[in-house]
Formats: sequence, structure tokens, C-alpha cells
Amino acid sequence: MATTSTTQTPSIFPLLLVNFIGTLGYSIILPFLVFLVTRFGGNAIIYGVLGAVYPTFQLVGAPILGRWSDTHGRRKILLLSQAGTLFSWVIFLVALLIPIQALAKFNSGTFGLFTITIPLLVLFVARALDGLTGGNVSVANAYLADISNDTNRKANFGKLSASANLGFIVGPLLAGTLGTTSFGEIIPVLAAIAISFVAVFVIYKYLPESKCTAIDSHIQKEGLEKILSQAHKDCYEVENPQKVRFKDVIKIPHLPYMFLLYFLIFLGFNIFYTAFPIHAIAKDGLGWSIMNLGIFFSILGGLMVAVQGPLLSYLSKKLSDEVLTIAGSFILIFHFILLSTGHLWLVYISTVFFALGNGLMWASFLSILAKIPPPHYQGYVQGIANSFGSLASIMGLIIGGIIYSSLGSYTFLLAAGIIFIVFLACLPMLRFTYHQKN
Repeated sequence: MATTSTTQTPSIFPLLLVNFIGTLGYSIILPFLVFLVTRFGGNAIIYGVLGAVYPTFQLVGAPILGRWSDTHGRRKILLLSQAGTLFSWVIFLVALLIPIQALAKFNSGTFGLFTITIPLLVLFVARALDGLTGGNVSVANAYLADISNDTNRKANFGKLSASANLGFIVGPLLAGTLGTTSFGEIIPVLAAIAISFVAVFVIYKYLPESKCTAIDSHIQKEGLEKILSQAHKDCYEVENPQKVRFKDVIKIPHLPYMFLLYFLIFLGFNIFYTAFPIHAIAKDGLGWSIMNLGIFFSILGGLMVAVQGPLLSYLSKKLSDEVLTIAGSFILIFHFILLSTGHLWLVYISTVFFALGNGLMWASFLSILAKIPPPHYQGYVQGIANSFGSLASIMGLIIGGIIYSSLGSYTFLLAAGIIFIVFLACLPMLRFTYHQKN
């Protein structure tokens, strides 16, 4: 029989701060990334491919980091992941400092006209490293599941999402301000490096371990796993411990269904995340500058914080996770439909539907996902879910660029169709029963 020790529940604030800082670092770069890719020789499709590099490598790294967090504790893996992000921004800075030297030119029917340059390749390397160590989302979700209970789980996930969206308010505004100096993109990237360093410090100094880990004699303490195991927080003994395997996870009721929904949600979102910046800067689109794009994402982030803060907190006391997920997915459809019109004022109105839809749906969806697996599966399950999201991101980011080149703003109707499928697929959630008590 396993015996556990009683420990004080860690504060959620350091995790929220780390999540805010991490999002802030990326959102500073987001408004001018599409401009950067174009200047370095790429086009709309190459921009989508570059976006797909991160989830491609995250597909490999997230399950491994999630499993390690189950074994060695969340804090060390978050520290490792954030350190990877810090080094990736340093490589990103190198891309800005080296001369633009063409290596090869291509003109294909599928990918259009583009040039491979050295800075463009360095950008790919930077995004690949960030993706490989990019298990921070899945580990943060597992951390939050560790310290949450049935009464505060949904509210905690709402706060986590709100902290990320708060970063999306500040980051694009900083990008628009810092990017207009004579140093161009260098200052925002230096800011991203500094912000990532602060995140590493906060994790190291202020984020306690969220969970006890089993005394597991079968762990092979060699190489990196030996380093990670040095501060093992032993709390209970497990008889005949077995390694968590994918085939065990996939047998847990509702999880395969949730993984499929995770995939579809990310597919719809990433078609939007590729197509919209291209549409925003195109002359036959919105014709925006870096400042305009930064303001748009800031408004989007501000509305998301409002929804995922007070509104979600109020509604979560009256409605179930399942109802909020279904309602949010339905509202989100109208965001993509309004974007497809190409009218400026409808584009801004669409942000309200995005904030309401995504704000209600995503935190509630994550809360449901966290309720399903046993506690010692949380990290691995979140890692697998993140991999499904990464696979969908790869497809969505590439498809979004290719389809936008042909269909323009009508690409957003494809995203609307995918989210409509999500809405229909969410309806069976109303019959969910949970056998696992966290």
C-alpha cells in the first residue's frame, strides 16, 4: 500500500509568472516575424514552414519531457525547457547579425519563388531548438493538475491561460515600440533574451516542486536522467513499479477522444495563425504595418484576459466544464467567418468572438483533460496531448500558407469548418463520467 506525506500546496503565482514571461518573450517577436522571413528570402509558404518547425521538434520533445516530469518532478523539467528557450533566442539574435547571403534560389509551382539564405537557415535552427525543449506547456499543465482539486481546477487553468494572454497584450505593444527604433528587430530580440533569462531565474529561485515522486528502483540513473534525479523528492514507495507506456495511456476511457479533439482544435487555430499575419501585411489584404499587427494581437490578448479572468471565474460556478467547452467552440466559429469577409471593422469585431470562444473553451477543455488520467500519468498524458497539438500545428501552419496563397481570406472559412467539427465532436462530453478522483 502506498503511503504519501502531507505537503503544503505550492502557490500558483510563480507558475503564472513563468507562463506570462514565456508568452511575453515569443509575442515580442510575433508581429515582425513574417516581415523577417520575407526579408531573408522567404515567402508566405516558407513562413508557414518556419512556423511548423517548432511543433515538429516539439512532437519529439514534449512526451519525453512530460514523462521525465512524472519521474523527476515538474520543476527541473520546466527549468530545462526554459533554458532551451533562452538559448534559442540567442541563436535567433545571431540570425539578425550575420549578412544576408543567398545559398540557392527556387521557383516551384507549390512553394512559389523564394531564396534560401544563411540567416533564414539560422532562424530554422533557433525554432528547432526551442521546439525540442518546448515541453513547458505540457509540464506546466501537469504542474497545475498536481496542485488543483475539483473545486479550483477550471479556475486555475483559466488563470494560466489568462497569464499567457496577458503576455500577448504587452509583447506586441513592445514589439511595435521597440521595433521602430534604428536598431530594428535587434532590440525586441534582446528583450526576448532578457525575458527568458528572468523566467529561468523565477523557476530556479521561486517555483517549488509541485508533487512528490515515487521511490522507483527501476529508474536507470545514467547521463541526463542521473542529473535530473539528484534532487528526487521521495514521498512514497510503489510496489512493482512499471514504466508508463503509450499503450497503457490510450486504454484510459475518454483519452483517445480527447487527443483527437486536441488535434482538431490546434489544426483550426494554426491555419489561422499562419494565414492571418500574411493577410494582415498583404497589399491586397489589410496592408498593416508591424505596429498595426502588434495592436491587433494586444487587443486580442486583452479581451482574452477579461474572459479567462472574471467572466470564466463567474461562469465556472454555474456551468460545467463540458457545457463551457461546447459553448466556446460554437462561439469561436463566428470569429473565423468574420475574418473571411476582409472588412476592417468586422476583423476587429471578430476579436470579441475569439476571446469569448477560446477563453471559455480552452481552459475548460484542459480542465476536463486533467480530470481523466491518474496523478502519476499527468505529465506523460499532457506530453502526448501536446504532441497531437504539435502534429496538428505542423499540418495547419503549412496548409495555412499554401491555401492562403490560392484562396486568400477564404482560408478562414476552412478554419471555421474545422472548429464546427470540433463543436459537433464535443457534444458527447455531456455524457462523460470520471472514474479517477484526483
